[in-house]
Amino acid sequence: MATELQRPDSMPCHNQQVNSASTPCPEPLRPSDQNPDHAEGNSASVAKLTLLTGHAHSSVPAEQASQACGSANLNSECNSDSGDTPQGDSLLGDCELSRQIGAQLKLLPMNDQIRELQTIIRDKTASRGDFMFSADRLIRLVVEEGLNQLPYKECMVTTPTGYKYEGVKFEKGNCGVSIMRSGEAMEQGLRDCCRSIRIGKILIQSDEETQRAKVYYAKFPPDIYRRKVLLMYPILSTGNTVIEAVKVLIEHGVQPSVIILLSLFSTPHGAKSIIQEFPEITILTTEVHPVAPTHFGQKYFGTD
Repeated sequence: MATELQRPDSMPCHNQQVNSASTPCPEPLRPSDQNPDHAEGNSASVAKLTLLTGHAHSSVPAEQASQACGSANLNSECNSDSGDTPQGDSLLGDCELSRQIGAQLKLLPMNDQIRELQTIIRDKTASRGDFMFSADRLIRLVVEEGLNQLPYKECMVTTPTGYKYEGVKFEKGNCGVSIMRSGEAMEQGLRDCCRSIRIGKILIQSDEETQRAKVYYAKFPPDIYRRKVLLMYPILSTGNTVIEAVKVLIEHGVQPSVIILLSLFSTPHGAKSIIQEFPEITILTTEVHPVAPTHFGQKYFGTD
């Protein structure tokens, strides 16, 4: 359970222009990777490293997975598909990645419902209506689990029949921050679960000349340094955009240990680069796969 935070007085948001803070882009992506960090590509799942408790849907016999991974506390889904899967990716490589990253990377327990939603989102023939419906459902599942990572405290209530019931309630002092534009797709899912939660925004784009991630705009609650932050960005490809966003949050007094990054899909490189830069941050996603669906933002907002 995270530490208790006192609820600050309500104050209006303020706008702040942030001069560029930049991170050099990592090594070039493979041809199958498209539009780094901006809603994403095509392909079926290769590997899932389930770090949350629950059922792991696997297409590999349990004995083989156990021998390959050699880890009792990780559930793995390892599936090799032809076509979209980059050469050189293997079950053993993904398991090694899970050992390197550790518990900071949390995946939703895999089941057929989540797998179907991932399939529709990756399907290039899916209609925009089906795409948005599936994306919103998957976003809601990620947001619900993200809220489960926040601190609760015990409370006592009285039922309509006069009985005392021992329950729990949210501790105060949480907020959301979306990385524009694709991160805005996750805002409604958060508001559906927390009607009064404050949501800030960050705009980060690649500089046309230097090709580096550059911060153009940031708007946060003025007391964000006191809050736990749900950082929303659906697709993690290289990780550069998220790294820049976290740097801006740190400049406003937010500690990486109170940041929970909510995403739908992540590449191994993206998750690893973020954790290496900020070892205390928590990443919550549904899938780790070498090819991320980089078309996400364009199809969700109808700009494809």
